[in-house]
Amino acid sequence: MEKKLVTKKLEELQIAINSNTLLVSKLKSEINNSKRILNVDELSEYIGFSKSYIYKLVARNEIAYSKPLGKKLFFDKRKIDDWLMQKSSISKQDIQQKAESYVFSKK
Repeated sequence: MEKKLVTKKLEELQIAINSNTLLVSKLKSEINNSKRILNVDELSEYIGFSKSYIYKLVARNEIAYSKPLGKKLFFDKRKIDDWLMQKSSISKQDIQQKAESYVFSKK
């Protein structure tokens, strides 16, 4: 009987821990989404690239960054968003709309 009670309490604790872990993860995500300047760890989490790949992009000067004190890297979230979208493709629907606008403007 005592064993069942202990098992039940352990299960309740595990559920509470899982709930708190999820809450902490959500809070970290909210904080990162509200920040304008990101460090390498935050950028990695934000865009889903590994830190080593981010360092390669920095070394190749393929990504905008700042190094105010000569060591630690910082990234402007707006510049990163622009960089991520710089080679975006146009959907078929957008192409169709542009074509129709062009045709109707020539009449």
